[in-house]
Amino acid sequence: MRPRILALSPVVAASGAGADYRLRLDREAIGPCKGTLMSSLSTKIQDALSEPGCARNVNKSEAERRKGCTKQLQPGGAAGGCAFDGAKIALQPVTDVAHLVHGPIACEGNSWDNRSSVSSGPDLWRRSFTTDMDEMNIVFGGEKRLYKAIREVVEKYDPPAIFVYQTCVPAMIGDDINAVCKAAARRFGKPVIPVNSPGFVGSKNLGSKLAGEALFEHVIGTQEPDITTPYDINLVGEFNLSGELWQVKPLLDQLGIRILSCISGDARYRDIACSHRAKAAMVVCSKALINVARKMKERYGIPFFEGSFYGIQDSSDSLRNIARMLIARGAPTELMTRTEAVISREEAKAWAAIDGFKPRFAGKKALLVTGGVKSWSVVAALQEAGLEIVGTSVKKSTREDKERIKELMGQDAHMIEEMSARQMYEMLKDAKADIMLSGGKSQFVALKAAMPWLDINQERSYAYLGYAGMVKLMEEIDKALYNPIWDQLRRPAPWESVSHSACEGRMRDRPAVHAAPRLQAAE
Repeated sequence: MRPRILALSPVVAASGAGADYRLRLDREAIGPCKGTLMSSLSTKIQDALSEPGCARNVNKSEAERRKGCTKQLQPGGAAGGCAFDGAKIALQPVTDVAHLVHGPIACEGNSWDNRSSVSSGPDLWRRSFTTDMDEMNIVFGGEKRLYKAIREVVEKYDPPAIFVYQTCVPAMIGDDINAVCKAAARRFGKPVIPVNSPGFVGSKNLGSKLAGEALFEHVIGTQEPDITTPYDINLVGEFNLSGELWQVKPLLDQLGIRILSCISGDARYRDIACSHRAKAAMVVCSKALINVARKMKERYGIPFFEGSFYGIQDSSDSLRNIARMLIARGAPTELMTRTEAVISREEAKAWAAIDGFKPRFAGKKALLVTGGVKSWSVVAALQEAGLEIVGTSVKKSTREDKERIKELMGQDAHMIEEMSARQMYEMLKDAKADIMLSGGKSQFVALKAAMPWLDINQERSYAYLGYAGMVKLMEEIDKALYNPIWDQLRRPAPWESVSHSACEGRMRDRPAVHAAPRLQAAE
């Protein structure tokens, strides 16, 4: 018996009220439709894996680059975050759109609020929308349910756009979210953006790139800004974790530089749609959205560079690069003079504040268990403050990241590719490190070792970007190191000392017990 799929078809309503895009059962469409869907997704995945701007591919030969990253996904490869999770992380900070997850409710429950991004305005992104597919939808298809969900979101919230995320279950049964989104956009007069990133296709990193493909294909370049200036830039891969964007924006405001679009921290849909008119771009997280920056350069001629605002020196270098690119695109040359003045003032303030921590950090050792740019960008500031770095994780770091670590820590730098929980525990327990800076997954290892720990990953509560961010990081390290709770945790519990003393007393009072002689075995 031939399988079935629900396909879209415009049907005139019986009441004569107009076109109503209802769903009909089309048995003949299953073959070409499903084949086209899967081949299109496979092509996008291969393009993302073969990204020329990716640090892993940049040094490959032309023949090797054409092959792409053909390594098959191993079981458990998405355990650290699946492709859907990566797409949701990349796009969730767009604050004024509705994020609708097409799939079982657990997908939305597990992905909601998985980063501490914040908004300066709309809060629609904080609301959870899901089609909550059940067994009946899996048997008969979930396209009609998705269409109704889109209609309900439009009627109740009227967002400027809706992002629809594909998950594993509807992808496996062949739901065509592209067709549903296209019909819904035509019917309701709003952009409905399909994000094809079912979890089973790969890792979180791949999902972020697929989200970037959706932005480039359906959003970027679809609207025009009211005005443009020679000072317009895009920030790509900046997610405004704990308000970090707001620590950098005042510096750019002082220079007269306008963030035309931030993709995607504290972003508005219209800002991203108009981002193709920027004069230059800075890629903050290259592992997530480097494909967006590269394609915008190819199609719209927007030059970009990879930079970081983590660390004092890197913040200064990034400001200089932004000014240099804008001057090359027509901005006045005096922009560089103003940039150097701002850098000089902010560096002096930051180092003066950090100098105050040197006596308290003398002889203290830190272990960095993070990845990407943070594996090296905060090292210089920590070293300048008097902390010794005993090791840094490079699991998610590129070749360039590793070279920067060697420059800062020497050729013998302890770079950790993989570190188990037991190894972390032993390093902390043996006092090889006085504090661990890592993500939330490692905090319980530090707590078990009764050693200070500070969250510097995406779940953190404080912003550590820019000059002010580095000073804040030093403040939090100082609080963690000298928190009186650690001394109390390392002491034996009162009942342990009492029971130990009582046990010793009873042992002293007990009469000696002599072992009875062994009986000789009968011959």
